[in-house]
Amino acid sequence: MSWAERLQTVLVALAALAGLAAGAAGDFGRFAEPVVLPALLMMITAVFVQLNLTQVRQVRGAGSLVICSLVLNYLVTPLLAWGLGAGLLADQPDLRIGLLLLLVTPCTDWYLVFIALARGHTGIATALLPVNLILQLMLLPVYVLLLGGNAASVSLDSLVEAIVVVLLIPLTLATTLRWVSRRADLPALDSARLDRWASAVVIPMLCVAVFAMFLWQAPTVLGHTAELLYLLLPLGVFFLVLPVLATLSARALKLPGPQRVTLTMVTVARNSPIALGIAVVAFPDRPLIALALVLGPLVELPVLAVLSQVLRHREGRTLD
Repeated sequence: MSWAERLQTVLVALAALAGLAAGAAGDFGRFAEPVVLPALLMMITAVFVQLNLTQVRQVRGAGSLVICSLVLNYLVTPLLAWGLGAGLLADQPDLRIGLLLLLVTPCTDWYLVFIALARGHTGIATALLPVNLILQLMLLPVYVLLLGGNAASVSLDSLVEAIVVVLLIPLTLATTLRWVSRRADLPALDSARLDRWASAVVIPMLCVAVFAMFLWQAPTVLGHTAELLYLLLPLGVFFLVLPVLATLSARALKLPGPQRVTLTMVTVARNSPIALGIAVVAFPDRPLIALALVLGPLVELPVLAVLSQVLRHREGRTLD
């Protein structure tokens, strides 16, 4: 794990604080707005470059884990997200949609780092990445329109446009880059250099996007700080309930240790960068939705770091 990956939570928090301070110091928001979406698109493209679709076949040997993860991610989690939003954020429609976007999008990138730290099965986890990506493409509009209710206030066309811009275009570009790297005799685009570029660019581009967003929306943040803090309770409940559900499910299925770890991590980790990109495009006039998705990883990443260590020590004792 690189130093940037180890310090990701700190770097994102610093980027947010720096953007907020700059926005409070002067009227610079108009310069920051055009930076947000390009930075997110570059980051998402770099994430997709690192996907290996040929690894999907590895899931054949872990049918119970795959089915259980799909049930937890695409049935249980959306219902839990809806319940938390309706019960704890009933009078905060923008925060409800932000919470929903965060919780219904399973992670497709950084959770591999934490699975490796926890000594899970990284092969199966990697194979699940494209599966989760495809299901997100198909189901995200359904979740927002069905579970978002009146708080969503967005058309299907807008959601589809957001998914095309934020997911399909970066995926197409990443696939093209990967194809060219394998077939073209260009030293600058060989697979090893492409992988190094993709790995190195994700966190800096996320920090640039977060800095620009907080600079752009500094008045909104400063005027709604208390409302943003309302998210801490539903996020806390989610990150307590999901590991318990995943652990109980893994025990019921009698999964081996590495698969137990993998099931827990793939059902807890969320895809806040992609959800953030979709929020920026689909809800351009509702900045609290996007800001809620910036707050999410500030809670999630420390949880994943602690959870990976707990799982590692627990499975280590089991093997002993």
